[in-house]
Amino acid sequence: MQNTFQFDPADLPPECKELRKEVRAFLKQEIDAGTFSPQGKRGDNAALFAKKVGAKGWIGMTWPKEYGGHGRTQLERYVVTEEMLAHRAPTRHYSTADRQSGPVLLRYGQEAVRKEIVPRIVSGELCFCIGLSEPNSGSDVFAASTRATKTDGGWLVNGRKIWTSNAHQADYMIGLLRTSNKTPENHRHGLTQFLIAMKSPGITIRPIINLTGAHDFNEVIFDDVFVPDLHMIGEVDMAWKQASAELAYERSGPDRWLETLQSLVELVRIVGPEPSERQAEGIGREVAHLATMRRMSLSVAGMLQAGKTPAAEASIVKDLGTNFEQALPNKVRLMAPVRGDSDPDSNDDRFEQALNYTTLIAPKLTIQGGTREILRGIIARGLGLR
Repeated sequence: MQNTFQFDPADLPPECKELRKEVRAFLKQEIDAGTFSPQGKRGDNAALFAKKVGAKGWIGMTWPKEYGGHGRTQLERYVVTEEMLAHRAPTRHYSTADRQSGPVLLRYGQEAVRKEIVPRIVSGELCFCIGLSEPNSGSDVFAASTRATKTDGGWLVNGRKIWTSNAHQADYMIGLLRTSNKTPENHRHGLTQFLIAMKSPGITIRPIINLTGAHDFNEVIFDDVFVPDLHMIGEVDMAWKQASAELAYERSGPDRWLETLQSLVELVRIVGPEPSERQAEGIGREVAHLATMRRMSLSVAGMLQAGKTPAAEASIVKDLGTNFEQALPNKVRLMAPVRGDSDPDSNDDRFEQALNYTTLIAPKLTIQGGTREILRGIIARGLGLR
């Protein structure tokens, strides 16, 4: 059993630096054209933006060319993801498919599905959601009770999933469903992954509005929803192995420490080139934390590139990263100048808007993608403590 963590050193090669310039130029062009605003809602024009990103070859970057991918490296993909997040680009339409769903289909999906679905992800056409959490199972995804029952030619799905990001806009869900009971020896046994078309008869989607008034989350109800055998992913009853690998992709990316960066950027702008000693010290401390998180996250990307599955290391990145970004808005508020004391040419309203938004989204950051309690259990196992 692993009892230490290994964050392999990873440096960005020259091609990544050139790619970063290309991505920045593309994003500036889209901002100037009014496609999106870094200060606006990230969902604006998301479907249109996805097709533009697909045309640039920045979706499915690491995937095999035979399925429409581009055969590039995880580090190149990391650069694109980092720039998209830093500019608050509207990536929601394709990000889940690019980060998680596509790799799962490529690794475990049936060949006919790979040939049909993966190229449409790469083009930016398809939107995916993930069906893990349920109303009665808390953060333990392996306690899922939404059931898939075998029938002629496929499976009938009944039950509910909750906190399902973007389900109201998704074309497909990769759902973790109960196909048999767990065993005394393995409580994770009995779950299977399926590709579910979200327009199938019997699916009801109920919105869950968050604190900002945005509609990101949903409850999804299944009532005898038919899923063909072709859409079963991997082995029956053995999805716990697949889901563990999938979460390494979800938990280690820049989105686990950049979601509230906007508040820090606006603080730096509003205090200007001559911050007070207290502000300079505070900003320096947060930038140091940010740099550390980036190095760890980049390391995980390099390990994925090397074919490893750094589940424990990814959990550390998410645990530290989401705690950092959750605490950041309040730290920024404490460092902010008294309104009216900053540069009179600066835009106090823009700062307040960014701070208010990041403060409202902060509570969810240590919950989504695995609570800190679940993550620390994984980390404890990685250290051989449980």
